[in-house]
Amino acid sequence: MRFDLTVPFARFAAQHISTLGTPFKRYHMGTVWRGENTQRGRYREFMQCDFDTIGTTSAISDLETVLVVHDLLTAIGIEKFTIRINDRRILTGILEVLGLTGKTTHVLRCLDKVGKIPRDTLVRELQEQGVSETSVECLLGLGELTGTATAILSQLHDLVGMSEVGAEGIKAIGALLKGLSEVGVADDRITLDPSIARGLDYYTGIVLESFLDELPDLGSVCSGGRYDNLAELYTKQSLPGVGASLGIDRLLAGLEELDKLRLPETPASIFLAYFDESSLGDYLRIAAALRSHGLAVDLYPEPKKLGQQLKWAGKKGFQKALVIGSEEFKGGTAQLKDLATQQSTSISWQGDLKLLVHAVKNELCK
Repeated sequence: MRFDLTVPFARFAAQHISTLGTPFKRYHMGTVWRGENTQRGRYREFMQCDFDTIGTTSAISDLETVLVVHDLLTAIGIEKFTIRINDRRILTGILEVLGLTGKTTHVLRCLDKVGKIPRDTLVRELQEQGVSETSVECLLGLGELTGTATAILSQLHDLVGMSEVGAEGIKAIGALLKGLSEVGVADDRITLDPSIARGLDYYTGIVLESFLDELPDLGSVCSGGRYDNLAELYTKQSLPGVGASLGIDRLLAGLEELDKLRLPETPASIFLAYFDESSLGDYLRIAAALRSHGLAVDLYPEPKKLGQQLKWAGKKGFQKALVIGSEEFKGGTAQLKDLATQQSTSISWQGDLKLLVHAVKNELCK
């Protein structure tokens, strides 16, 4: 039972990279399992949608990963969300300055719990790892830095001191912020949050988490980062990668809680009304022609009154209703009705199924 889709992808890439070539981009949807205490937004079995680029250390791939997250959430129709970014190297540099390099794994796992468990619990956990009170305050204070991303970056520059790896992280985040600005991503969509660590040990560079602004306590709905050494578990070849994962179940739960989840009862886009009993053969041929061209069609099974059929189709969530009665058959016309706006478009097809299919497809593309 796989924990995530990233580790299996690294193994697959290591095995087949000579055929795939680099850089290699892919997306993958699949079920994963976690040993969670099930609660709001957390499940033991759920779907993830991953997108990754492997075989390059280019900052462009980092930028594109963040842009995919941004454009994905925007395309879904979410208006209020924030992508929080950081770089593991910044945290590594700070730990180096604090003399905590040997405790990196434990400290980062604690930082990953910021905002998820009480602060005093985090303080206790860090102190149990031998972290001094001063260092604890410094680490937990990372999530309390305020100001613009540029201002926070300046403060982080002071915190990493002379650490070379920390300076690399500062430079990478600066370039990422510049790139996001240049492509027009709104400032309020991106937050530099130096407390973000991501709990998984394989992250090496940028890390990101995405939150619904109206449900911040739900947790991140899309997270990821750079993992330059993960494939080394399976090959001696260097295969640096970067990617992110959308938690589909958590996102759906959030949208449902916000009452923004439209749940149509049908996967078909076209409802074909059947109310001229003498033309059943024609209706069947029309449905078959539309389906053969990749259109999902639901033909009503009984010749009831048109009003009853359209009312039923509207409740089921159909986008369009194709209406062809005896008069339309005689005139070689049809009506394509938008069930949301109640607006109808007249189609002339003159008994030619190819013309009808072409016209319907054109209307659906508008």
